[in-house]
Amino acid sequence: MSAILVINSGSSSLKYSLIDIENENELAAGLIERIGQDVSAIRHTVRPDATADAVVTMLDASYDSERPVVDHDAAFAVMLEQFAEHGPLLDEHPPVAVGHRVVHGGARFYAPTLVTRNVEEQIEELAVLAPLHNPANLAGIVAARAVFSDVPHVAVFDTAFHQTLPAAAYTYAIDAELAATHRVRRYGFHGTSHQFVSESAATFVGRDIGTLRQLVFHLGNGASVTAIDGGRSVETSMGLTPLEGLVMGTRSGDLDPAALVHLSRRAGYSIDDLDALLNSRSGLKGLAGRSDMRDILAGREDGDEAATLAFDVYIHRLRAYAGAYIAQLGGVDVISFTAGVGENAAAVRAEAMATLGFAGVEIDPARNEERQRGIRRISTDGSRVTVLVVPTNEELEIARQTSRML
Repeated sequence: MSAILVINSGSSSLKYSLIDIENENELAAGLIERIGQDVSAIRHTVRPDATADAVVTMLDASYDSERPVVDHDAAFAVMLEQFAEHGPLLDEHPPVAVGHRVVHGGARFYAPTLVTRNVEEQIEELAVLAPLHNPANLAGIVAARAVFSDVPHVAVFDTAFHQTLPAAAYTYAIDAELAATHRVRRYGFHGTSHQFVSESAATFVGRDIGTLRQLVFHLGNGASVTAIDGGRSVETSMGLTPLEGLVMGTRSGDLDPAALVHLSRRAGYSIDDLDALLNSRSGLKGLAGRSDMRDILAGREDGDEAATLAFDVYIHRLRAYAGAYIAQLGGVDVISFTAGVGENAAAVRAEAMATLGFAGVEIDPARNEERQRGIRRISTDGSRVTVLVVPTNEELEIARQTSRML
């Protein structure tokens, strides 16, 4: 068996997954949250053996606990304890490699990359473009290399999939010399998810991905949409940072930049104040006081005006991007919805697609309302555009890219 350990290290969390890359089965997964706080939450989940005869009757086994976890080094020690106590034993499934999610690779990292000291230094240097993410990603890499020192470590960058963007798509219309000096351009994010979903969609419809024009809506607390032509990202909504584009849980998405100048002059907002406003107090939360789409939908059903407006603004932005990206592609063959909101909020999918009949989109209401696992079609049989719900699996995509790189 060839197991790959996938690590997604956040500023105060460590998410991990052990995947048998030969059959792409997840053997175990875990999450350690609130690292560095008084009490940290630990969950370790062991998956049923997908090769066992009794798999249909077997359920995930989850183990929850709490204790202080002071830093990422301590978190890795806790992870090893969880494997030793609850399984599967790493002696029986030794990782042949460790794959790491890294949010920002700038313009220099366009493929999965073997981690060296030089690569660590470059990830640290790029932290200026992702100060909330890259330092945490790097902390996970350093801790993991200390524990698993005898296997290769591979960095998989959220931005890498979008390195195929044409210059017209990634260039901002500001002073060119200033932009070049400070690396101001569109980079795009959620790349591992967009790649996984677009490839899964092509397989599902039985088409060569090179022949397809696709839109992928990754709608979670963070949200982005990507136009994919022949398997290559050609336009994406997130920009220099994950703040640009769609309305999100707590992020504003697109905004007239002069609004920030206005707030600075008239309300006395500092740079840090504006940063906190746009990233933490905007989006659905800013409009309705709630960042979870489930709460927005419940409020809308109850006639809450703020929740209704938040939903309408959210949908308006989705439709605007859908139309613009269909125009960029010259038409569309497949549209996929993924992530927490995209996979579970039927009302969001229905309303986002409601005005796209001109492009050949016809949603089947019954299919859209169905809740089931796996990829499913929600468009009618006669729709010229196939609309899908595709559960994303970024951990599996990281494992695949790590395996391919090796």
